[in-house]
Amino acid sequence: MFIMSEDSQRTQGRDAQSSNIMAGKAVAESVRTTLGPRGMDKMLVDSSGEVVITNDGATILNEMDIEHPAAQMIVEVADSQEEEVGDGTTTAAVIAGNLLGEAEDLIEQDVHATTIVEGYHEASEIALEAISEQVSEEVVDDEVLKQVAESSMTGKGTGGLTAESLAETVVEAIRHVELEDGVARDNVTVHTQIGASSNATELVPGIVIDEEPAHDGMPGEVEDASLAVLDVELGVRTGEIDAEYSIDSIDQLNTAIDAEESEVRGYAETVAESGADVVFTTEDVDDRVASYLASEGVLVFEGIGDSDAKDIVSATGATRVGALDDLEETDFGQADRISAENYGDDDLAFVEGGAAAETVTVFVRGGTEHVVDELERAIGDALDVVATALASGEVVPGAGATEIAIADKIREEAAGIEGRKQLAVNAFADALDIVPRTLAANTGRDPIDALVDLRSAHDSTGRAGLITSGEEVTIDDPFDYGVIDPADVKREAIESATEAATMIARIDDVIAAE
Repeated sequence: MFIMSEDSQRTQGRDAQSSNIMAGKAVAESVRTTLGPRGMDKMLVDSSGEVVITNDGATILNEMDIEHPAAQMIVEVADSQEEEVGDGTTTAAVIAGNLLGEAEDLIEQDVHATTIVEGYHEASEIALEAISEQVSEEVVDDEVLKQVAESSMTGKGTGGLTAESLAETVVEAIRHVELEDGVARDNVTVHTQIGASSNATELVPGIVIDEEPAHDGMPGEVEDASLAVLDVELGVRTGEIDAEYSIDSIDQLNTAIDAEESEVRGYAETVAESGADVVFTTEDVDDRVASYLASEGVLVFEGIGDSDAKDIVSATGATRVGALDDLEETDFGQADRISAENYGDDDLAFVEGGAAAETVTVFVRGGTEHVVDELERAIGDALDVVATALASGEVVPGAGATEIAIADKIREEAAGIEGRKQLAVNAFADALDIVPRTLAANTGRDPIDALVDLRSAHDSTGRAGLITSGEEVTIDDPFDYGVIDPADVKREAIESATEAATMIARIDDVIAAE
């Protein structure tokens, strides 16, 4: 009797566990060398020859063509980390991979997977307590937020800019969207533009969109602008069905042309008389309407995307209008300045300021596509962690200090746990050592010696991390050097890595259909 298809492949027991664990470890290992301020970059080349150079864990894992289902779970760890807190993706993936490695050793010692899972979950609870104990008592002010941003960007591609100078821009951007009940992180966008040094990166209090004026004769800049956002086609209306009209004389032709001209001019006059200085519409604008509005000094942008229209509404307080007859002055948004600027082959519209402005844009410049892409990733991560730190008000030491503290507390608590589960709890602590060990290896230090020194310093001072400053590597208190991470980044890394590792370790049967 056949229960499964004859083409199905089935792997069971220790073979299935070994295969899954090996796949998960391989994926984690692929990003391990990117960890920390001295982390290395990866060059990813797809089948079409497109090249991505980055040390961002989430980007690397997503660009890799991973098919193994267990390995894909490690990618999901990075995705979850990126979505929840925006940074720490490499840390989460590396911890998950090392948890699997420790689990493999325990399985070979005949420790049941269920026991390992129970021990890992208990250890993760202890780890979360240890993170809370490491939270700084210092108020999370702008200076602390700058240190959080700088720590996030150190070691990542920032072009000719230092992480310190970019950190100021990042904090200013997040402060701009701070609300009474939290941080509107989605109101901060990053717009990249090739063609200048990264030193030209700036903060725009508003939005930047890829659009050009509907007519060359329109003004390039409007100060103190009243703007309208329309979902209206400013041109001759066409029927929904195909129709043919028979014209028998010149008079009939002239009448038809006059009627069309009258309709077009009517649209233009309605817009001009409304008092709007600038018009954004998601539909097309007839050339004759554009020409007339240009002569009236009205700046018009046509065919803008729906998301851009929403951003303009958010940034200026405008109301989208679906019919020209409904356009009123109360629907207008306000902006301090709207301008159309040219950057090589690209035309951009800047919508800046305004009493109701809620959106801010980090306008990123760079000499090449690779530079601006990496800058965009670095700034995006920094914006996320600063928003996270500001929202929670909790920060912990970076540079591997928190992982050292977590492992130390887990080993202390493990002494009170009975049975084989104690082995799993201790294995969890050993797995966390991968973070400081990798940081040490990436700086050129011997990872074992560095780990011993870190533990010794932690035991004597209560807080010790591997600080990289220029060419020097020092073991000291990360808080004294401004190496700081949001506590929620560490919590999410522990939780997501534990969840993935335990899920993979519990699989003892893989059935694959051909």
